[in-house]
Amino acid sequence: MNVNDVVKEMHLTVFGGESGLEKVVAGGYVSDLLSDVMGFSEEGQLWITLQAHRNVVGVAGLKDLSAVLIVKGVTPDAETIEDSNRENIPLLGTSVGTFETAGHLFSILRSHQKR
Repeated sequence: MNVNDVVKEMHLTVFGGESGLEKVVAGGYVSDLLSDVMGFSEEGQLWITLQAHRNVVGVAGLKDLSAVLIVKGVTPDAETIEDSNRENIPLLGTSVGTFETAGHLFSILRSHQKR
C-alpha cells in the first residue's frame, strides 16, 4: 500500500509533497515529540502528529518516513509546505483526532496485508 492509497482510503488532504505519494507505507508511528520520532521511528512509516512546523519535514526526511499526517485540522504554514515539496515528503492532513486516525491507519494497513 502506498501513500496515495492511504490518502484515498482515509479521505486525507494533501498539503504538499505530491511527488512522494507513491512511497510505500510500511507501518505507522504516532508521536508529537521530534526526539522520539528521531530515536524510534522506522524507515517507511507514516508519521501521525499534531506538529505542523517545518521541523517535521526535516525529521521525516532524516528517518526516510513515507509521509507526515497532521491531525485535528491543524494546517502547516507555507514554508513547511515548500519544504515538503522540495524534499518529496507528502504532508497530509485530517480533521480527525490522533487516536481515531491511528486506529484507522492500523485497520487499513492490516486489511491490506491480509490480501
